[in-house]
Amino acid sequence: MNDDHDKTHDPRLERIRAWLSQARFFAEEVYSSRYRGAIARARRDEDDLFMLLVFSEMMGVPNPAAYYTLELQPLLLERFHDWHKRMGMERSPLDHFKCC
Repeated sequence: MNDDHDKTHDPRLERIRAWLSQARFFAEEVYSSRYRGAIARARRDEDDLFMLLVFSEMMGVPNPAAYYTLELQPLLLERFHDWHKRMGMERSPLDHFKCC
């Protein structure tokens, strides 16, 4: 077996691979560009539902997963104000937490 052939890289092959990689990236961008808005809305809706799940116990809604979501509350407090505004609540729904 000739190990020298394995060590050397054909520059034409590398250029073809680079071109194919760029073409694949461009094709993915063209395909997904029209769906970006829908994907962003779906992600925002999922994030809103997750925020409701995390803070539901504090708002008086029974949450069977409260034990697991309790440790996430400090991480999500930064986004809480934007979330309750998006949900149509003028003021914070939490009595002991005023963010406005």
